[in-house]
Amino acid sequence: MLRTHSCGELRKEHIGSEVSLAGWVNRRRDHGGLIFIDLRDREGVVQTVFNPEISPSSLKTAEEMRNEYVVTVTGEVVARPAGTENSSIPTGDIEIVVKDTGILNTSNTPPFYINEEVEVDENLRLKYRYLDLRRPRMKENLLLRHRVTRFMHDFLDARGFIEVETPILLKSTPEGARDYLVPSRVHPGHFYALPQSPQQIKQLLMVAGMEKYYQVARCFRDEDTRADRQPEHTQLDIEMSFVAQDEILNLIEELYTSMVETIKPEIKLIKPFPKMTYTEAMERYGSDKPDLRYGLELADLTDIAAQTDFAIFRTAIDNGGKVKSISAPGCGEYSRHQLDELNKLVLNAGAKGLLTISLGSKGGGLEGLSLDEVKSVAAKYLTIEHVKEMAGRCGAAKGDLLLIVAGEPEKIYPALDVLRREMARRLEMTDPNVLAFGWVVDFPLLVRDEETGRWEPANNPFTGPRDEDIPLLDSAPEKVFGKNYDLVCNGYELASGSIRIHKAELQRKIFRLLGYNDEQINSLFGHMLEAFDYGAPPHGGIAPGIDRTVMLLAGEETIREVMAFPKTQSAMDLTFGSPSPVTEEQLDELHIRLQEDE
Repeated sequence: MLRTHSCGELRKEHIGSEVSLAGWVNRRRDHGGLIFIDLRDREGVVQTVFNPEISPSSLKTAEEMRNEYVVTVTGEVVARPAGTENSSIPTGDIEIVVKDTGILNTSNTPPFYINEEVEVDENLRLKYRYLDLRRPRMKENLLLRHRVTRFMHDFLDARGFIEVETPILLKSTPEGARDYLVPSRVHPGHFYALPQSPQQIKQLLMVAGMEKYYQVARCFRDEDTRADRQPEHTQLDIEMSFVAQDEILNLIEELYTSMVETIKPEIKLIKPFPKMTYTEAMERYGSDKPDLRYGLELADLTDIAAQTDFAIFRTAIDNGGKVKSISAPGCGEYSRHQLDELNKLVLNAGAKGLLTISLGSKGGGLEGLSLDEVKSVAAKYLTIEHVKEMAGRCGAAKGDLLLIVAGEPEKIYPALDVLRREMARRLEMTDPNVLAFGWVVDFPLLVRDEETGRWEPANNPFTGPRDEDIPLLDSAPEKVFGKNYDLVCNGYELASGSIRIHKAELQRKIFRLLGYNDEQINSLFGHMLEAFDYGAPPHGGIAPGIDRTVMLLAGEETIREVMAFPKTQSAMDLTFGSPSPVTEEQLDELHIRLQEDE
C-alpha cells in the first residue's frame, strides 16, 4: 500500500500510530537540519518532519523535493510542540515524523502558484486546468458539485424516480438553439445532432409508461457563451406522468430547500418560494428572472406622467409606451458624473435615455418637499404635486433619487432590469449569503420574431397552452399563455419546465402556427406524433441547471469556475486545443469537403 490514510484525516486520536501517506509537496521549508514538508492530497494538508536523527536517508531525499513533487512518506503521528499548533487547518495539532520516504514523480515549476489563492489570468488557468484543479478553491467547487448531484440522485430515488440514460446522437429538430451536428460515415450526407436537451426522449419515456424519470443529462447548444452559459452544460432532467403543475413545483422546492439546508446550511433561504406570473414579474422587476433578495421594484408612473407637459413622457405614451421608475434610497445627492454613468448604462441596454429626479437632501417627509429642492431637467415641466405623487407611487422619501425610463415595454424593461441590478450592487443589497428562490409561471406560449414575422415558441414547441386559452390559438395566438414555469434565484434562471402537449391533434396545430407544413411536421416530428396516438398520458417536467446551481452555492460569478474543463468565452478548450483541424482522410471518410471563405 502506498498509503494507509489520507493527509487530511489525521487528528490527535492518531498520535502514536505509524502511517503511510502519499501526495504532492504543498510547501517545503528547510530549517537548517530539519526539513518540514506540507503534504497535500484531495482530503487536505498535513505537516511532515524530516529529522536526521530519525532517518538520515529520508532527510537526504527530502533535500531533493520541490513543490508539486509526488512523494510518499511513512512515519509516526506525534503532537506538535506546544506553541507550534496551526488552528487554520484540521490537522494542525499533529505532524508526521518521517522514517521512510520516496519520490514517485518530479514536477516542473508550475506556471502559477498552486498553494496560494492569487489572481491568475483565466486563459492560463484553462490551459493548465489540471493544475488549476489542484488549487483549494477549485477542488472545493468540484467536491461541492459532487455533493449536489449525489443529493439529487438520492432525493429522486427515494421518491420513486428511475434514472434512464438517453442517446447523445439524435435527430436534428428545431428546438430553440442551433444544433451541434455530427456527420455520419455510414450514411453519407446525413447527420446526427447532439441533444439541446432530452426533451422528446423524456416525453417518449412517459408514453412508454416509465411515469417518473430523471437523468443528469449533458446538453449541447451552439450559441454564444457568457458567464452562465457554455456550449455544453449539465441539467437534472425530470419528467412525470399524471401530474399537475403544482406537484412539480412542490417537488423541486422541496429538493432545493432540503439540498441547500443539508449541503450549505450557512446559506440563508427565503421560503416558501414566492410565485408570480410572467406579466407580474415584468411589471414589478422588468425581468422574467428577477433578483428577489432586494426590493427596488418598478413603479408605473404612466398615468401621472400623462398629466404633465414633459414632451418625452407625452411622446412615449402617445406611441403606446409606458413610464416606469425605480426609487434609489439615499441617492438624491448623486453627482453629475454618477448620473451620467447611469444614463450610459440605460442607453447601452437599449432605452432612449434616463430621467432622474432628485428629491433633495435627506430628512423630513415628502409633505415638506418644495420644488426648489427638486433637481431634474424636467423640473420646469412638473408641479410639486406631480413630483410628490410620483415619489409616493415609488415609495420614495426625501433624499432619494427617482430613476425614470419611458418608452415601449420591450425596450425599457431590459434597461430597467440592468438599472435595478446596478443600483442594488451600489447600495450593497446583494447579500451573497442569501438565496432568494422564486417561481415565475404563465409565460406567453408564442412570441413573434421581429425579423421573419413568424411565431416562435417562448419555451419549446411541446409546451401545453392553458386550457382556457386553446380557443385563442385560431384567433389571437399572442394572447395565449402556456403551462410553463421557471425557477429563478438571485437573478438567474435555474430551471425551466412545463406541462406538455400529449395529444397529436393539438401538437400539430402548434407546429402549423410555427409555420411548418404537414410534410415538414411528419419529417421532423412524425415519430413523436405517432407515439401520442398510442395512449400518451398527461405529463410534465422540468430541468434544473446543475452548473448554475453549483455556481450560486459556491458563490462564484461564472459557471466556468464549477466545471472541470470548461470552454473560454470564444468556445475554445485551451487544455486540449479544441476545436482543431482534422485530416483530409477523416473528411473523406465522412464525405465532407471544406469550402474556403471567399
